[in-house]
Amino acid sequence: MSRGRYWQVFQRTVTALMVSLCNACSPVTVLNALVPEDGYQKIADQVYGEKNRQKLDIYLPGTTLGTQPLKTIVFFYGGSWDSGSKDDYKFVAEALTAAGYIVIIPDYRLYPEVVFPEFVDDAARSIDWVFKHINDYGGDKKQVFIAGHSAGAHIAALLSLNASYLVKYGYKPTDIQGMVGLAGPYDFLPLKSQRLKHIFGPESERWQSQPINFVDGRNPPMLLMVGNKDHTVLPRNSIHLAAEIGRNNGPVQLVEFESLDHVAMVSHLAKPLRGDDELRKTIVDFINQF
Repeated sequence: MSRGRYWQVFQRTVTALMVSLCNACSPVTVLNALVPEDGYQKIADQVYGEKNRQKLDIYLPGTTLGTQPLKTIVFFYGGSWDSGSKDDYKFVAEALTAAGYIVIIPDYRLYPEVVFPEFVDDAARSIDWVFKHINDYGGDKKQVFIAGHSAGAHIAALLSLNASYLVKYGYKPTDIQGMVGLAGPYDFLPLKSQRLKHIFGPESERWQSQPINFVDGRNPPMLLMVGNKDHTVLPRNSIHLAAEIGRNNGPVQLVEFESLDHVAMVSHLAKPLRGDDELRKTIVDFINQF
């Protein structure tokens, strides 16, 4: 059996295991259980605001502590703006700390507790905390990147393109060194579901929720990654945004993965599903340019 074929079979087997294990165990719980526990230090529940969900976890790559200041990635998870927890993304933190980065995973408030744009402001507030404190953890506030999957990529894109969020805290989008978006919704009007209509408010104001409407060419470098088998967030979101940034002479890179769907665009960062590691290598190569 070829190496490529081996990894395809292995990944399918692990995925099937995740789905078939006991009802008490979610797929992400199983996936995290298969991720190595060593190689990083976790500092949990650092408070960046007054609300219950305004907390973040810090993951430090233990093997590189004490050397030069490290680059930091702030990762915003997905969950359709109404679900998700920082505790579910140890597998992302392991993947990126293994590459030598500090990883920050914030929680943020979700619907129905809040609606747009409150969860984006939570993300901006978490970035403010990172800029103020990351040097205390061996990082460099001039080397802070943001990333996200799905709804988290939408949030990261708004922070990168709409200056109004960060300006509240005294920053501009280009204070972020770069943005990585995995399977993000950036151009998704009109809305069809009642839930999304509630989340994003009156129709006359929904344009403000679309990252593509804020492109002016003055964004930090953006890496937009998309799986062409994604039927949850259509690839056209990333394709359209990349084209619009390009038309405005902004820095952007679009990378398409022919065989990956929406979930795989984040789950394949996990060590058991990494395979040829193309997904993670693309992120690492992008960040290491700076």
